[in-house]
Amino acid sequence: MKIRKCERCKRYTLREKCRCGLITVSPHPPKFSPEDRWGEWRRKAKKLVENRTIR
Repeated sequence: MKIRKCERCKRYTLREKCRCGLITVSPHPPKFSPEDRWGEWRRKAKKLVENRTIR
């Protein structure tokens, strides 16, 4: 079992689903690798998603 976090209500839990009904996610960042072949693409995709939610 690993700790998980609900994105909606910001609660931490060990369950796959939060009390509010949303599926929980891992609060830990992915492991860093300097040899990450897809890092540049992932950062560009993240910026696009962030720009869409701001507008």
